[in-house]
Parts: sequence; structure tokens; C-alpha cells
Amino acid sequence: MKYLTFIRHSESYRQSEIPAALLENMGKFVERSLKDGVLVDTGGLLPSKDGIRVRLANGKITVTDGPFTESKEVIGGWAILNADSKADAVRIATEFMELHRKYWPGFEGESEVRPMFDPGMGP
Repeated sequence: MKYLTFIRHSESYRQSEIPAALLENMGKFVERSLKDGVLVDTGGLLPSKDGIRVRLANGKITVTDGPFTESKEVIGGWAILNADSKADAVRIATEFMELHRKYWPGFEGESEVRPMFDPGMGP
């Protein structure tokens, strides 16, 4: 089954330099995960100041340019996993967060793991 996972954290981390050791070890993690077939695709997102929100509320569509000051956390990156089970997807996301714990002391955030809808899945 495919899972979408994304990392959410304070946008203030965008103003910090990402530790070189984290980047190096994330690169190894991504390379190994692609080779193993558990990682389908991944990427990072630019700051919310470069984003746009298109919202439908009360029958009206509004477009808002970033930054989104009301957001305490932003999505910093995402990955599509091809995991045998929910537990396997959680293991992969935990390994990714472990890299942050180990190589970026003081970093705080969360990784959300969501199963992706496939055609034929019920309601």
C-alpha cells in the first residue's frame, strides 16, 4: 500500500542552517530507501511566503498569498512510501525522524503518515 508522509515543523527552522550531518545522512537514507523500493518519491517545500492558499468557504473562493502568519507549523517536506503494512510505514517515518533527533539537536516536529486512496477502495 502507498502512504503519504509529511513532516510538519515551525517555519522558524527555515531561518536555520540545516546541519551538514543531517543532510548527508538523509541523502543516504533516501538513496537506500529508493533502492529498496520503499520510497517512491520525496521532496521538500519552499517557505510559506512563496505559497498560495485557495480556500472555499461559505460558497466563496478566496486566494491568499503567503506567508501564512496564522500557521504555527508548516509542512516542510513529503514522501510517498510503498510499504507492506501500516507498521512498516511507521517504521520508515520513525527512522526519518530519528535522523533529525540525532543530527539536529533541538529540532521539534512531527511526521504524519496517511494511507493513500487507491481506486476501488470503499467509501
